[in-house]
Amino acid sequence: MQKQRDEINRLKGEQGKPDIKANQKRPKGSDYSSEKDRKESRKWKKKSKVDKIEIDREEKLKIERDKLPSDAEFKGYKTVVVQDIVIKTDNVRFLKEKYYSASEKKTYLAPMPAGDEGEFGSGIRSLIITQYYGCGMTEPKIVEFLSHFNIIISAGQVSNILTKKNGNWHKEKDELYKAGLESSSWQHIDDTATRVDGQNQHGCNSVIVRPDVLI
Repeated sequence: MQKQRDEINRLKGEQGKPDIKANQKRPKGSDYSSEKDRKESRKWKKKSKVDKIEIDREEKLKIERDKLPSDAEFKGYKTVVVQDIVIKTDNVRFLKEKYYSASEKKTYLAPMPAGDEGEFGSGIRSLIITQYYGCGMTEPKIVEFLSHFNIIISAGQVSNILTKKNGNWHKEKDELYKAGLESSSWQHIDDTATRVDGQNQHGCNSVIVRPDVLI
């Protein structure tokens, strides 16, 4: 009966009952580790990460002298590293020099620093991009986060930062794509079989690509 059901499903373009094999019984007392590993006891030791931490500033902590006995001798310092982060605003009011030429009937304005075009600086823009793409935060949550630091920004402005004037991103993506193709004389492509209009279709598993051609 099961074979008939599987055949009917196959004619419908579906799959039959999967052939799931039972787990093999493991002999009692069997152990895949070596005899040496079973006899040796390894003591776990936490590895230090202090040498990987970049130190931003150093502060010396002193003991109140009146709390020390008269015979106390200075023996140097004990190092303790504490990691912390500071998030603060850096709102800037730019005063741009302005000149007017009567002969040219033209006004000249001092240019803005690179990265500070528009209402928001490069720090906020990079933070928004990191929170959205790197941390998976939604646009409303990004607005809520920035509001805690008195940054006035709307959801529409966050969306514009994420989607507009990102030509450099697309250029970098195209360059990475081209460099990936040029790194090998052939490309391996995996595909999944599917049915289209009642016909079984699938892609090839590999394709030969000339390094100077993009597909």
